Amino acid sequence: MPSKNEGYAFALGGHRPPLQEKIKMNERATGITANKKTREFTINWNDGHISVYPFGLLRAACPCASCRGGHENMKAEPDAEVFQIQLEDSPATRINNVKAVGSYALTIVWEDGHDYGIYNWHYLRALCPCEEDRKKYGK
Repeated sequence: MPSKNEGYAFALGGHRPPLQEKIKMNERATGITANKKTREFTINWNDGHISVYPFGLLRAACPCASCRGGHENMKAEPDAEVFQIQLEDSPATRINNVKAVGSYALTIVWEDGHDYGIYNWHYLRALCPCEEDRKKYGK
C-alpha cells in the first residue's frame, strides 16, 4: 500500500464497456496515476492523448446528484463553469483512493469521505482541461 504522500496507479486495458456505454462514447482509459504530492490526476487514453487534471477540478466537477444539485441536473458532460472554480487544498480536494466501477468508470474517494461520484470515461475526457479537448467538447 502506498504511503499517504504517494499516489495510486493502475493500468486498464482489455476491458470493453457495456453496450449502453459503447453507444455513448469511444473513450477508454489505458492508465491512471493519482499523484498526491503534485495533486494531479493523469489519464492515458486509448487514442494516445494524456489528460492531467488538478484534484480541485475533479472535485468541482463531481458528477454525483448531491454535488450537481439533484438528479435533474446530472449531465453526460461537465458544466463549463467547473473550469472557473478554484478550490483550495483541503480534505475535500485530496484523493484518498480511486476505485474502478466495472470497466467504464471510476469513483474517487476524497479525504472528507465523499465517494458518490461515478466519473465515466466520456465524462472524464470531456473534463480534460487541455485546449484541444476544451474546443472538442465546447467548454
